[in-house]
Amino acid sequence: MATDDPLPAVLPRPTPRRGYYLLPNLLTTGALFSGFYGIVAAIDQHFAPAGIAVFVAMVFDTLDGRTARATGTESAFGKEYDSLSDMVSFGVAPAIISYQWGVVRIAEYGRAWGRIGWLAAFLYAVCAALRLARFNARSAGADKRYFEGLPSPSAAAIVAAFIWFSSGWHEPGLPGLIAAFGITAAAGLLMVSSFSYPSFKQFDLDRRIRFAYMLIVPLFFVLIALDPPTMLLSMFGIYAASAPLTWIGRRIRRSQRGTAAS
Repeated sequence: MATDDPLPAVLPRPTPRRGYYLLPNLLTTGALFSGFYGIVAAIDQHFAPAGIAVFVAMVFDTLDGRTARATGTESAFGKEYDSLSDMVSFGVAPAIISYQWGVVRIAEYGRAWGRIGWLAAFLYAVCAALRLARFNARSAGADKRYFEGLPSPSAAAIVAAFIWFSSGWHEPGLPGLIAAFGITAAAGLLMVSSFSYPSFKQFDLDRRIRFAYMLIVPLFFVLIALDPPTMLLSMFGIYAASAPLTWIGRRIRRSQRGTAAS
């Protein structure tokens, strides 16, 4: 017997809740704040705190990605936010810190020197933007063991460590100012280079190691504590120079082999 009861209505599917993960994005905000503080400190002529702020941003930048992966809270929003934070902390901040430290002083030696100074600072900022854009575009299919070009945090560390190291120079002179902007420009160009830098992402922290190697960890921190700007500048400078020197060494060996074969 037919009934006139209406067919049961199809219940709508619940709309997925939209939200963002707090902890990794909070750490990214810490990196962004550190970069912003570095800019403000440089504008106020406090160059040692400005350089330190860049290294604090590096700590936050390392923690946010590792925290997101460890807790399974990676997201497309977090990746974009991290990239924008990196541009401020490792792109704009080092460029402005270098500019504030040296452009006014180097301009005293002539307008041409002043223009070279701010162009070097701008070149660094542009290279950082290009480096981050290239990394985002190629990260899906890239070899995780290596970075193409100097990573922006390492480039920022070189600039920040040099300014921190030289913050006590009341009269750096023209050679010191040229060195500052030369290092800034070189760090920028290395970011957009095709040199391969080890990423150390494959390093296994759970692997058993010899007891003697454990001494390296406290020794590492002791050396940094003795003279932070000098040691940090040396460490990141060696890392930045390693890829070009390796490339030159390979070219020399190939040339020698070709000469021996002929």
